Amino acid sequence: VQLQASGGGLVQAGGSLRLSCAASSSYAMGWFRQAPGKEREFVAAISWSGGTKSYADSVKGRFTISRDNAKNTVYLQMNSLKPEDTAVYYCAATLRGISSGLSGYDYWGQGTQVTVSS
Repeated sequence: VQLQASGGGLVQAGGSLRLSCAASSSYAMGWFRQAPGKEREFVAAISWSGGTKSYADSVKGRFTISRDNAKNTVYLQMNSLKPEDTAVYYCAATLRGISSGLSGYDYWGQGTQVTVSS
């Protein structure tokens, strides 16, 4: 399974970005992020059908995960961005069902950099 994340960039605080990840509709998908000097952390996840979603407390109400299985794409809409959201964002896939843990995912894409300036 090859995952391709895109959509990162530089944005001012309060701005928005939408990340995309090309993936098969058979997989539950997750977004994780890793800031410099920090461990990779969970951001959001969505079941293969899109019916179940999960978010980290730090992004609830600001980020929305969604998917379009007809296009084999998962999205992460990020609004009200903060400087602390600056990180490399990774998408990941699993056949084992939605998970918030790194070990719950079998396939990882390359990261896309998100930088939020204050």
